[in-house]
Amino acid sequence: MKRPLHVVAVAALLLTPLSAVAGCGISTTGPVSAGAAATGAVRPGTRAYDARLDFLGPWGMQFVSRRSDTPVGPQQAVDLLLAGPTAAERERGLATLVPQELRGRVTALPGRGAVDLHLPVAVAQLEHTAVSQLACTVANADGIPGGKAPADVLVRVHEPEIDGADRAATWDLRCDGTGNAYPAR
Repeated sequence: MKRPLHVVAVAALLLTPLSAVAGCGISTTGPVSAGAAATGAVRPGTRAYDARLDFLGPWGMQFVSRRSDTPVGPQQAVDLLLAGPTAAERERGLATLVPQELRGRVTALPGRGAVDLHLPVAVAQLEHTAVSQLACTVANADGIPGGKAPADVLVRVHEPEIDGADRAATWDLRCDGTGNAYPAR
């Protein structure tokens, strides 16, 4: 049995305003106090920079951004990393596997499309995650000549001379988008 078209049209016309009035259970309100104004916004005409630091989180490598008024080069970025996560970052479960005794003893020098990362210990003495944290933090830093994307920056990790070696070893690394370092080819 077919219903006449005009019955369906009349029903639709009656239900449409009713559904608009219902409002899905949202009641009308006046202005509501929502707390303090937003902070952290950049003033017009100023430029802010972010340092990307790679930390270990509950689900693997995670990066954090720390705001700066000036570009954060590789050395400044590694110094921030070696200082460890802030209290707020630790509350979010972030940590570092870079040994604290490296603080002040790691140097990062930018070159054309590359960073030379000088370590005071052999790479074999560090966790893979610590090496990734160091390499990927400097690869994402500002001030690397050549304009390469972080994944294309070559990180040359220099070890100190090991007993009996003719010269110090160098490891060439690159970083992927997830904060993991791998051998450059």
